[in-house]
This record gives sequence, structure tokens and C-alpha cells, in this order.
Amino acid sequence: MGSRTVVADVADELARRVATGEYRPGDLMPSVRQVAEEFGMNRATAQLILGRLESYGFVQARRGKGFTIRDVRVEGGMDVYRHLFRFSITAPAVAAEMFADIVEVERGIVGEALLAYTLGPKVLDQVELTAAVDALEAMARRPEPDHIQIIEAEIALVRKLLGVLGMTMQRAVLNSIADMVVEVPEAVTAYFAVAADLHVLVWRALLAMWDVESAPSEAQLALFDDLFTLYHQKVTARFDELVGEAPVGTVTRLSSAV
Repeated sequence: MGSRTVVADVADELARRVATGEYRPGDLMPSVRQVAEEFGMNRATAQLILGRLESYGFVQARRGKGFTIRDVRVEGGMDVYRHLFRFSITAPAVAAEMFADIVEVERGIVGEALLAYTLGPKVLDQVELTAAVDALEAMARRPEPDHIQIIEAEIALVRKLLGVLGMTMQRAVLNSIADMVVEVPEAVTAYFAVAADLHVLVWRALLAMWDVESAPSEAQLALFDDLFTLYHQKVTARFDELVGEAPVGTVTRLSSAV
């Protein structure tokens, strides 16, 4: 079942069944004996596996009854949602819906931070910000860009803005979103539905706005919001295509609209 430990591999398989609805909320998980028999292991190992599912937040131990499946999509926190998204990748409709939610939350946090900093006092060192964007550009222009490294660099830039804006809760949520995305290769690929250079161009445009004393015009802000929205539409469309929830060519049609 893969190169990892048996406990991890079997726990992931059972978690996938919960995430995709094969096991229903409120039902009992297979017992220790049933898990041991299905996967050809001893009961002590099966007990460890069910304990790992409990640590994921997918099941709850009931004295004398075994493990009950939790309604993780309703009751789970950010860490549970992270596991849920990873295990849902084999169910295209579920994964696509979850990714759309992730992108929408990320877009809201990043958009709010960029707007607030653009309209407020510029307290960060512009030279330091420029150096960070220069480093981002160097990553993007490599023959084979490391997309995870680029995502992490962009998250670090947004973290700086959230920090000086006092948006600490949003920063925590953004960190969790970054963890969710980098664990799923299809999600990482989707965030680069257009060339990595576009990520750099956006930051260059922001630096130019932050470098002038006058506030941006309403037209400039509206244009940025439109481009930001279109970019995220491409991201979700690309993810849908990758997991098989959208017909091939969706991204191409969106690209032609730019």
C-alpha cells in the first residue's frame, strides 16, 4: 500500500472512505477485528490505525460501542478540513467543491490585505519588499519553476502585510490554507493555471502603487479586482479539469477571455 508504514497507509485508506462518503456520518466504523481481517494484520495494529483516524478528527471513540464516524464537513476545524481535502481528491465532485471554497477564502483574505495596505500607511520597508519580489521573479524565471517554493514565497509576502495590519486570525487561516494546497499536487498545479510570471507582474504592479504618494484611482482598483477574480476563476477551472470534474478546454476558453 505504498512506501510508508502500514498504519499510515491503511489509516489513509479508511479516511478516504470517510471523506468520499463511503462511510456515513453517525455510523460505526468497522471494528478492530474487521479492520484486522480486511487488511491482514493483527488487532494491535488495527487498533493503532483507528486511533490515528481519531487523531485526524474523523471518528470519535464511544465506550462500549467502538468508533463513530463524525460529520467532519460540519464539525471539523481547519486541521480536519486539511485532512478531508487531501483524502477527497479521488472524489472529483467533492474535491472540486472543497477547492472552490479554499480558493474563495484565500482570495478574500489576500484581497482584503492588499486593499487595506494599498489604501493605508506604507509602514513596511519598500526596499525589503522589492528584494522579496526580485527573489520571487528569480524563482518564476527558472526553466522548471518550483511551484511550491513560489507559493511559500507569496504567502510570506502576504504574511508581512497581515502582520502590520493586525489581521492575525486571517494570517492563521492563510497559513492553514497554504498547508492544504501544498499537500495536494493538483491544487499546486492549479494555482499556476497561467504562467508563474503573472504572479510576479501582480506584485510589481502593487509595488508601483505603494511607491507613489497618491492613492490609486477607483478605476485602477476595479481593474485589479477584475484581474484578481479572473485569475482565481482560472485556478478553480484548472483544478476541476485536473481531477476530472470539468471538460478539457475550460481553462483554454477562460484564457482567451483575458
